[in-house]
Amino acid sequence: MIHLPVLITDLGLILAAAGITTLLFKKIKQPLVLGYILAGLLVGPHIDFIPTVTDNESITIWAEIGVIFLLFSLGLEFSFKKLVKVGGSASITAIVEVVFMLLIGFIAGKAMGWSTMDSIFLGGILSVSSTTIIIRAFEELGVKHKKFAGLVFGVLIVEDLVAILLLVLLSTLAVSQQFAGAEMLISILKLSFFLVLWFIGGIFLVPTFLKATKKLMNDETMLIVSIALCLIMVLLAVKVGFSPALGAFIMGSILAETTQAERIEHLTKSVKDLFAAIFFVSVGMMINPSILVDYAMPILVITLATILGKFLSSGLGALVSGQPLKTSVQTGLSLAQIGEFSFIIATLGLTLKVTSDFLYPIAVAVSAITTFTTPYLIKASEPFYFFLERNLPKKWVEGLNRYSSSTAGITTLSDWKVLLKSYTFNTIIHSVILTSIAVLGSKYLQPFITGLIPGNNGIVLSLVLTLIIMTPFLWALAIRRIEKKAYSHLWLNKKYTRGPLVALETLRISLAIFFVCFLIFQFYNNWFAIAIAVALIIFGMFIFSRKLQSFYNRLESRFLLNLNARGAQNAQPEILPWDTHLAELVVAPESKLVGQTLMELSIREKYGVNIALIERGKIMIPTPGRDERLYPNDKVLVIGTDNQLAMIQELFQGSVDETAEEASFPKKDMTLQKVVVNANSPIYGQSIRSSGIRETTQGLVVGIERKGERILNPDSNMVFENEDIVWIVGNNKKVPELLK
Repeated sequence: MIHLPVLITDLGLILAAAGITTLLFKKIKQPLVLGYILAGLLVGPHIDFIPTVTDNESITIWAEIGVIFLLFSLGLEFSFKKLVKVGGSASITAIVEVVFMLLIGFIAGKAMGWSTMDSIFLGGILSVSSTTIIIRAFEELGVKHKKFAGLVFGVLIVEDLVAILLLVLLSTLAVSQQFAGAEMLISILKLSFFLVLWFIGGIFLVPTFLKATKKLMNDETMLIVSIALCLIMVLLAVKVGFSPALGAFIMGSILAETTQAERIEHLTKSVKDLFAAIFFVSVGMMINPSILVDYAMPILVITLATILGKFLSSGLGALVSGQPLKTSVQTGLSLAQIGEFSFIIATLGLTLKVTSDFLYPIAVAVSAITTFTTPYLIKASEPFYFFLERNLPKKWVEGLNRYSSSTAGITTLSDWKVLLKSYTFNTIIHSVILTSIAVLGSKYLQPFITGLIPGNNGIVLSLVLTLIIMTPFLWALAIRRIEKKAYSHLWLNKKYTRGPLVALETLRISLAIFFVCFLIFQFYNNWFAIAIAVALIIFGMFIFSRKLQSFYNRLESRFLLNLNARGAQNAQPEILPWDTHLAELVVAPESKLVGQTLMELSIREKYGVNIALIERGKIMIPTPGRDERLYPNDKVLVIGTDNQLAMIQELFQGSVDETAEEASFPKKDMTLQKVVVNANSPIYGQSIRSSGIRETTQGLVVGIERKGERILNPDSNMVFENEDIVWIVGNNKKVPELLK
């Protein structure tokens, strides 16, 4: 008898349960994540009336793979450029929300008598909202075009990065079992170092590789290469002491900057869906129903703390960042839930064995409840704003509106701010690059070369090669001119700024000397050798300054070309104090707008909405003229208020007239049919045109066989004769009725 491995049996059971529950949840229009969790509960070890999974260890491994692909897909949607473009409002809102929810979770845990570690992890679980659930709810409710939706998406981008930082910090805290400030600081610095290094290296290498191999990349190859890049970064992350999830997220965010991002996201979606389903099912398998009953009151308390805490903290953060009261209320109620990152943080606590068994099922239960409430809270956000506007003191409302308007235009930067910002970025980026080159040279290049050339000669050669590689970046750190205009203003126009400017230049040169010393110390512990090397490096940088500048400029140009290749749209300014903003709408094929010119549509005159740009495939039409027509699947960038955009959204979506039976029938009814004409046929003796076949049967005569002769695409004036064999493409339900 053939033996089937237990893993295959368990996998079949998991997917069967997941398939049934997701069909059910699709039917009742609920999030599929809840269906997966229910499936896990049914096939888990705590319910016995159906077959259960037996090899939990293997399923845990599959679930870890699911986390990797889930974070990889989140990274593809994340993008570091999006983070830079998020702006102050979303960043302030996200930071205020995370800080408050960490405190609320910790206080709630302590108030219920939980341990310090359980309370800390509860704060982490409650601090991050669910990207998946919010996007799904926005799509179903049709509010993606509204002003507050843009702020919510920005907050979610910042929260994704904060969640990654939380995973690192909670891991460090769990290992040390105490709040050690020095260890936390080291972990943050280590994470920052590798984030900068991986981002710079990834943007320089990965898009270049994809461009070079573009002609060789079919869908199959692109899928394999994408997954390989993901797993390579996972290995690198684990190698330096981070979680596999972090590596997957970083590679996803690097690929998100490439021109192939949408294609990769499309190709890997099925893989992600499969393994993510297994992960969420494994989440359900870890739920013990008896624990949910025993901890019903804590679940209720934490649910209320999540909804109220996130509403208040997110709304407060949005208000502080200068958003109007309406946008702040809508943002706060939209973010009032927890999701996939919360599961991952809860799983981390269980894996490291630092949290109690009850915390995980409680987190899942709270997530399930808040997932159900999210659509209703989003719907209620606008009526709740009007309720607040009516009942709050008028002075408060007017004061908030004045504050929102006054903060909208604060964008001016002084020369000092411009210069210091550029110097800071320049110092951080090149310090990371130089440190990594020095470490790689001493740990990997030197052993390799000394293996080929033993003795002191091999050491000297490896040191010289490493110094040569470092030289362009040493030049950029110490000598390269940054923000020349601002620097000139400060040097010429400000009498007392020359001292600080000289100090800045001295600091830059000192840092470059420090990195040279740091490198040589990896090879020699000889001050005389260090002094000679430093002198030679400084002399060489000044002598070959132009060549180094040319070489560095080529490197920088390649990096910027890769970074900007995807051509992401710049963040659009808001028009305050009005609720006017940009939104993108897609022309549905069945829309009445199709084929009409902008002049004929008169959208501006009828609805007060302006069309700023039309994207048609790879063609961009900015500020289109009045004779420009709209075609199916055109992406149209429009500007208007929430109410105006809601009115025209129906025009873009279009609708099929249910009464137009003649114009609409299933595609499967259109078939090629063979009909024999006889003397009793209604079309006998008539021409093809006068027979009415096209009008009454939605049919087209494509061929006639007459006395052994075959006539393809016959003329419309041809008359049907007895025993003609007519071939017709048409509605198979109507053609026989006319010709039988």
